Amino acid sequence: MPIRKFRRVEEMEGNTWREPGDPELFRAIRLTWEIARQTLRPSFPPGLYKHRSIEDAQELRARWEKANFDAYHARLERSESRGGRSD
Repeated sequence: MPIRKFRRVEEMEGNTWREPGDPELFRAIRLTWEIARQTLRPSFPPGLYKHRSIEDAQELRARWEKANFDAYHARLERSESRGGRSD
């Protein structure tokens, strides 16, 4: 699917709102999640983790999220240093 840029909303074609239950809604959601997965590439270690408290679980999740955030920015910086665009 080609990427198109618009300077004004009026230049866009049609309404992209989907009604609940519309098969196009499910395709749009799937595409959105796929774009996010490819862009962010989140990674969480596999397995089951037991914690003594909810705070311990939240701390581990925060560490994983920070690692994913740092990895995303490292990829972005590498891309920019090679002359890639970040927009």
